[in-house]
Amino acid sequence: MRRYLIPAVLSAALLLLTPAPAAADLTGFLGATTTPATRPARGFAVGVSLLVVGFEFEYSRTSEQIDNDAPGLTTGMFNALVQTPTSGVQLYATIGGGFFRERLDTTQETSFGTNIGGGAKIRLAGPVRLRLDFRVFNLRGSALYPTPKRFYAGLNIAF
Repeated sequence: MRRYLIPAVLSAALLLLTPAPAAADLTGFLGATTTPATRPARGFAVGVSLLVVGFEFEYSRTSEQIDNDAPGLTTGMFNALVQTPTSGVQLYATIGGGFFRERLDTTQETSFGTNIGGGAKIRLAGPVRLRLDFRVFNLRGSALYPTPKRFYAGLNIAF
């Protein structure tokens, strides 16, 4: 019995250590930033992932509304993702950081920010998925609204 146990354990370890193939995806999205007033947001994300862990760069731009004292917000964030390895509905959590620029009329702040959030990628057909995402940002410096929130829906293409 012991003669078979060691080769079986070594074989299982080799299977677990074999790297999963990397996959990439691209998302174009539309959404809303809700702090301090709801206004449109749009952007894109490009990422690469292994089975459970992934990385992405995300760029987003939220419109300014001077009459509501709601600043425009531009972000460029590098994020790490932890995701379920399922293919139909893939849930994920993300955390990251990068730059932001907040602008309201003549007031502007550019600095470093972080974000945390999560969402789902839902398979529609072939490599096309619907991506739903919620983020909470923490903006450093003298941002007028240091913790804006954003929700978006987008089309995601895996390749």
